[in-house]
Amino acid sequence: MTGITGTGSLVRLALRRDRVMLPLWIVLLSVIPASTGAAYAQLYPTATDRAALNAGSGSNPSVAVIYGPAYDLTTAGGFTAWRYGSFLALFVALMAVFTVTRHTRAEEDSGRLELLGSTVVGRYAALTAGMAVAGGASVLIGVFSAVGMTSAGLPAGGSFAMGLGVAGTGLVFSAIAGVTAQLTEYSRSANGFATGAIGVVFLLRAIGDSTPSASWVSWLSPLAWAQLSKPFVAEKWWVFPMALVVTAAVAAVAYLLAPRRDLGAGLFPSRLGPRTAPATLSSPLGLAWRLQRGSLLGWTIGLVVMGAVFGSIANGITALVGNSEQMRKIFAEIGGAQGLVDAYLAAIAGVFGMIAAVYSVQAALRLRGEETNGHAEPVLASGVNRASWAGAHLLFAVLGPAVLLSAAGVATGLGHGLRAGDVGTQVAHAFNAALVQLPAVWVIAAVAALLFGALPRVSVPASWAAVGVALVISLFGPVIGLGQAVLDISPFGHVPKLLPGADFNAAPLFWLTGVALVVAVAGLAAFRRRDIG
Repeated sequence: MTGITGTGSLVRLALRRDRVMLPLWIVLLSVIPASTGAAYAQLYPTATDRAALNAGSGSNPSVAVIYGPAYDLTTAGGFTAWRYGSFLALFVALMAVFTVTRHTRAEEDSGRLELLGSTVVGRYAALTAGMAVAGGASVLIGVFSAVGMTSAGLPAGGSFAMGLGVAGTGLVFSAIAGVTAQLTEYSRSANGFATGAIGVVFLLRAIGDSTPSASWVSWLSPLAWAQLSKPFVAEKWWVFPMALVVTAAVAAVAYLLAPRRDLGAGLFPSRLGPRTAPATLSSPLGLAWRLQRGSLLGWTIGLVVMGAVFGSIANGITALVGNSEQMRKIFAEIGGAQGLVDAYLAAIAGVFGMIAAVYSVQAALRLRGEETNGHAEPVLASGVNRASWAGAHLLFAVLGPAVLLSAAGVATGLGHGLRAGDVGTQVAHAFNAALVQLPAVWVIAAVAALLFGALPRVSVPASWAAVGVALVISLFGPVIGLGQAVLDISPFGHVPKLLPGADFNAAPLFWLTGVALVVAVAGLAAFRRRDIG
């Protein structure tokens, strides 16, 4: 038996378990770039519009922080690479991280990998299978998106250069997740380290893309490689082989670390707890706080940094749309009705809402993690009723997003207010604009609670699929011209945009809150009637 014996069987098992989630990732991320060609012709119908967009966005550091460098916005291909290159790479990186962690460290957490390891399965089989599945999905996304763009009329060379760049990002982060899976004892920590790495390389890309004198910094970020390959301009085909080399080097580190730890343990030693438990752990809420506080703190710090960065560049956002009246209308639909800067800030608040929704799903699904790890049954056997145990964790799915959105709103207002010379007004406006996203976040969290209560076996992939669909529709739906019936699927499509001087309709917020309450109560009721495990 070799170290990778049984890899094929584990790959088939992983594909079986991810038969819903992976196809959703692949299809959604593959079709988005192909839909941009026709939209570009509508947004910028004349050569004057395209030249103005190219001159404005191509030289604007504020825009480069968000979308990366604009090499040539006078063509549909160049616009597609600029608009979706870094964001597509970001989503593929997240997919790769979650997939690898799910089939490596999470399997150790649950004890399943120890059972598998007692059979004819090599020491490196799970790691190899996880990275193979995530890497294969990344390559499929790259190839399918390239085929889609080519079918939409974009040049084949540029389409495949961009697709391979995106695939390379996924391969690199598959290997990075393989490394983080060796470091810690828990899957949540492994995901945290890997997503933290994504945040670091995102900042590196933003610094390099917005600072001409330090443009070399962008090459340190795999998120920038899809655009640095210059698709539709002057394709650099060696970027993908470079990604393969980096992937091999990082994966080698993962393979070197794997045998240096015990199965179920991490290289970072677990900290011993106190001799006696604090009084706060005597209640379900205290236990939930102990389990959830680290994640909440990490998400809060991340959103504060994002808010400060995006708020500080608000004044330079007007160059994003050039002279295109069509693009101004689209941008106003995403972020509001008056003023490009105010619309931009409202749109950023919407993005914060979507990020908070991701956190809320993570917080709600902690219930399923505690259940599958065997931690829930001893707690419930001690006399704690199900409603109080589940409700304590769901409280973080409700109040946690409020903390995140409040912190992000204040940071955005400070970043913009310090640049605009009006801190008080801008902080209040950004805070309110962020907090108004909360009812939509609650709907997403309630859906996760319902799935946990009624369909526990599929609750994890189905919950992430729900938030993923809502996020994709909200981010890209208005740009690619999806119908209103499709846009209404996302709860964020019903959130009123809070802009200075605009009429504010609070009715949708009450409806969203009511829907969230009903769905969450239904989830708790279903949980009370089913068996544990």
